[in-house]
Amino acid sequence: MTELYSKEELEEGRKLFASKCDFVLGVADLKQLPADNDFDEIAFAGRSNVGKSSLINALTGRKTLAKTSNTPGRTQQLNYFNLADKIYVVDMPGYGFAQAPESLVKKWQKMIFAYLQGRANLKRVFLLIDSRHGIKKVDLEIMEMLDKAAVNYQIVLTKSDKISAVELDKVVKSTQEKLKEHAAAHVKVLVTSSEKKNGIDEVRAEVAKLINNC
Repeated sequence: MTELYSKEELEEGRKLFASKCDFVLGVADLKQLPADNDFDEIAFAGRSNVGKSSLINALTGRKTLAKTSNTPGRTQQLNYFNLADKIYVVDMPGYGFAQAPESLVKKWQKMIFAYLQGRANLKRVFLLIDSRHGIKKVDLEIMEMLDKAAVNYQIVLTKSDKISAVELDKVVKSTQEKLKEHAAAHVKVLVTSSEKKNGIDEVRAEVAKLINNC
């Protein structure tokens, strides 16, 4: 996948994520959101336990910047990080499953949908999909909502080291086919493993390109 990016683009991504990245705030209510003229934003979304926090830690080279947990549903708010004083990185609550009362889960879901549909400075959602399972019904619901809201999003396959190369190739191809049906989806599928650091340079390069284009 590295050949999809030039050496210059990969270096831009490396320098960006080698910069300072600090936790800013946790948003449990949309009234707490930073002013939308502070910075542009990118968000990492996905089913619970798909590896959002692990990916953010791998991208920034920090082990505990984003809190990870073996218990799905532990991220209960929109966690904001300031990357290089250039862009906000948002770690979103997982959807589809959570170890929490149903009323609280519904509150999180409502906040997620309202954020995704109404944030003018949200430049891209990186939608994480577990490569072992592919796109599920709950992922399609998010994708359809993003299509309707005209929010640009890009699929990032996670945990690619957990399946064989043959199976991974099948998942990538089936994902690319599904994306043809979704108007707001970015055509390029990113493949990652936070544990093995596979694909991390490419995600960094993609974010750097996005900042430059903005």
